[in-house]
Amino acid sequence: GIASVVAGHPLDTVKTRLQAGQGYGNTLKCVLTVYRNESLTGFFKGMSFPLASIGIYSSVVFGVFSNTQRFLSQLRHGDPAAAPSLADMTLASLVAGVISVGIGTPVELVKIRLQMQTQPYTKANAKLNSTASGSPVYRGPIHCLRTILQKEGIPGIYRGNVAMLLRDVPGYCAYFVPYAMFCDWITPHGSIAPNPFSIWVSGGVAGAVSWAVCTPMDVVKSRLQADGVYANQYKGTIDCMLQSYQNEGLKVFFRGLLVNTIRGFPSSAAMFLGYELSLKAMKRCQSETNP
Repeated sequence: GIASVVAGHPLDTVKTRLQAGQGYGNTLKCVLTVYRNESLTGFFKGMSFPLASIGIYSSVVFGVFSNTQRFLSQLRHGDPAAAPSLADMTLASLVAGVISVGIGTPVELVKIRLQMQTQPYTKANAKLNSTASGSPVYRGPIHCLRTILQKEGIPGIYRGNVAMLLRDVPGYCAYFVPYAMFCDWITPHGSIAPNPFSIWVSGGVAGAVSWAVCTPMDVVKSRLQADGVYANQYKGTIDCMLQSYQNEGLKVFFRGLLVNTIRGFPSSAAMFLGYELSLKAMKRCQSETNP
């Protein structure tokens, strides 16, 4: 999970600005604007909170997916180690997507609020521009979380959860299933397990496919979660979709598609490679401790 955040966060910031910000134009213009106005550190805004929580989030998502597969294999074949069918993988992906929203929504909310804050927080800046769009509101992730709780309560922490559910349920199906299929396809016949290169490529392809599929709902989620800092523009998921369509047409739902797809490759390649290598290392350690 940590490997995934480090590999993908700079482009994630660009994606968020394109989807929820104004005046950034295309991907290249957005990159240049962020760099010009905020230097290299601008691309890493909001990274500390996902970095601190991604371990728990990824453990839950991958753990739920793996254990659901084992449960279904036990139910169908009487053996939890039996190779899962395509239907089993799809159902396990759906369950993982649903469970992920409970943990992921607050993390995404804080990350997006900090990514959309274009100026550094200082007392002088906060007082002078307290109501101006883009002005600094949060000192950091903990202050952001506390401020949202004070102003909006528990429902505020889960702002955008419906959009995230509609993004992650199909998104994880397009994540785990292509990974397993592509990994199986490029692994040489006779190999007991895929090699690190096969895992890296398969993870990257799965990430690119997944983010391409869920970009439309990712735009809606980003807009909902970025909303509410200065004024509440959207009443909910449907209202956000309608307003976005009325103001900018159908193309608005494909904002950040290119950067999402490009970012999906290194981010997911790092995620799956880290996951598989960690499992192998732990199994090896276990077998050495308990021969």
